[in-house]
Amino acid sequence: MKSIEFLKIVHLRGPNMWTYRPVLEAWIDIGELEEYPSNTLPGFNERLVQWLPGLQSHRCSYGEEGGFLKRLEEGTWPAHILEHVTLELQNQAGMPGGFGRARSMTQVGRYKVVVRAWHPEVTREALYAARDLVMAAINDTPFDVAGTIKRLHALADRKMLGPSTAAIVEAADAKPRRIPHIRLNEGNLVQLGYGSKSRRIWTAETDRTSAIAESIASDKDLTKTLLAACGIPVPEGRMVDSPADAWEAAQEIGLPVAVKPCDANHGRGVSLDLRERGEIEAAFAVAEREGSGVMVERYVRGEEHRLLVVADRMIAACKGESIYITGDGQQTVKQLIESQLNTDPRRGEEEEFPLETIDFDKDALVQLNLRRQGFGGDDVPAEGQKLLVQRTGTYAIDVTDAVHPETARLACLAAKVVGLDIAGIDLVCEDISQPLAAQQGAIVEVNAGPSLLMHLKPAIGQPRPVGEAIVAHLFPAGDDGRIPVVGITGSRDTTAVAQIVARLLQLSGLRTGLACAAGLFLEGRCVEAGDCTTWEAGQRLLKNRNVDAAVIENPLRTLAAEGLAYDRCQIGIITAIDKAALLPEYEISNEELLFKVFRTQVDVVLPGGVAVLNADDETVAAMAELSDGEVIFFSADAAMPRIVEHRRKGGRAVVVREDMIVLAAASLEAPLVKLSLIPLLSESREHLAGILAAIGAGWALGLSPELLRAGIETYSPEPAAESLA
Repeated sequence: MKSIEFLKIVHLRGPNMWTYRPVLEAWIDIGELEEYPSNTLPGFNERLVQWLPGLQSHRCSYGEEGGFLKRLEEGTWPAHILEHVTLELQNQAGMPGGFGRARSMTQVGRYKVVVRAWHPEVTREALYAARDLVMAAINDTPFDVAGTIKRLHALADRKMLGPSTAAIVEAADAKPRRIPHIRLNEGNLVQLGYGSKSRRIWTAETDRTSAIAESIASDKDLTKTLLAACGIPVPEGRMVDSPADAWEAAQEIGLPVAVKPCDANHGRGVSLDLRERGEIEAAFAVAEREGSGVMVERYVRGEEHRLLVVADRMIAACKGESIYITGDGQQTVKQLIESQLNTDPRRGEEEEFPLETIDFDKDALVQLNLRRQGFGGDDVPAEGQKLLVQRTGTYAIDVTDAVHPETARLACLAAKVVGLDIAGIDLVCEDISQPLAAQQGAIVEVNAGPSLLMHLKPAIGQPRPVGEAIVAHLFPAGDDGRIPVVGITGSRDTTAVAQIVARLLQLSGLRTGLACAAGLFLEGRCVEAGDCTTWEAGQRLLKNRNVDAAVIENPLRTLAAEGLAYDRCQIGIITAIDKAALLPEYEISNEELLFKVFRTQVDVVLPGGVAVLNADDETVAAMAELSDGEVIFFSADAAMPRIVEHRRKGGRAVVVREDMIVLAAASLEAPLVKLSLIPLLSESREHLAGILAAIGAGWALGLSPELLRAGIETYSPEPAAESLA
């Protein structure tokens, strides 16, 4: 029977042998299908492309659009097809692009299918859906493509970062900064950067957003009082406690008025331009349902605007768009809303849409607006009759370049008065290009955690780089949010090297975290005993804001099963590679695959970082050309040809000459310490290579020769062992 069976799915959560990004590695068995490439299955290719036309743009190994279709025509196997279908389903579900590979395993008919995991749960579902789609195309049976994509899109919307948070993360990840990020929960709480250099965001709030300022912003009456005290124009008004009190306040203020909740947002429950007692009392009921209190204010004539302020600068501005329907003499109000408004591709339920779907039956404010015009949902407006459906909360037109400088200054002042580092300033005026005072405009609200979507995807006008502005606010002057991260892998001495490097960093005054086979350590204190070489252990150090430097041991098993805990590192060390130490349980079954797994540590060295490599090991030394940064070789033989050639080209090396460890740079040599003075070598030279590697890392980190000498001469593994007791 033809089938595709999943044997195992491995989530590689960090850089791995395949790519820098997280992936799912699906182990599959295609059974009989090994004998049926795509060009032997009648109608298969046509059905597949008909269901997923986007496959036509997949480049595949040809490196050009249509490349995958050529492979289908030539004949390719279901594992390769599963890879592309999974990526295309993710693309249709709102996760474009991504890495993919399909590689055969040792047993005939078994493959590893590797695809970019934007979110592991979503990608897992996409893999299963892709398998079912491919099998339906093979067997010529029906498949609900649209329903599948809709389901995946809904799952992605629940699991992925929201658009505001995603915009900030994408800006942080972009060149040239490449600031790393860690998602801290299933919501929108994200850490940018590592350790003590990290910052945190939650949608458009940051760890600089004051809780007091947020509370002030949520109290609209208090906000108005504070703004007015600083000379910022605000509409006169007061809190009311009943429909009758709302009418009384309206008479005191003078008609027309606005009625709004005192603590709601997104324009919910806000009624404008009210002139009659009945509509004011009805508006009170609408506002009361949306908040914990109701305000009546002077109605300010003009259009609503939202100005985004970041760190005392106005970054973007949008103008509100009043929404109307036009009668045709046949359709009801509800039908017109569906046919004229909800068909707009800008509208949708998910956060990615700049405009919300309008539900007449659930939106009391829409009902009130139409009732004021004499219409209910089932009434039929005359042909050409224009009815206002929505006046507030729909910011759709970018007007950033038109904002008057004085208005921008007042918006920044309003954010500062409330105390917000990022604020959405709502104001009403007739002409945003003129000062507010000249037209009796006013600031009506100050919002914490404002949505960025209206500025990222305005319905009219150009998008604004609001994510970049927030990243620049959090990481000024080109800061990349990185602490020194030292990664160590290899077949021997890795734990000892990790412990020595951590000791050297501590001596330099840095609060150092260490995750290794001996445990998890913070500033030399053991916080967890036992093997801590997992991805999660490394992440614990990177999340800790009291860590100035992190040293992380990465055994082969962790690289193969989980990937690295960090995206890039300043120092990458490979001690040695035992070609016989394979991992058949992870299909690391030959020297070539072993090389690919271990090279991950060198691949992630930053351009300004250093790969510290064992020149005495041919396989390790061959990885020098893979490093984006500098290479420091270490060797017990100062005269070996590889070291001599490396130094001739200006490279650095840590070597042994006679009985002395020497720091060698090009033609210069600096004696560091005698072997006889190193306690770790008192009984044997078993750990000499590890000591040389650790010294190379310390040198690469800019530690002084005096500190390196003192650290090596005083280092002993006993204190670490005692701390584990």
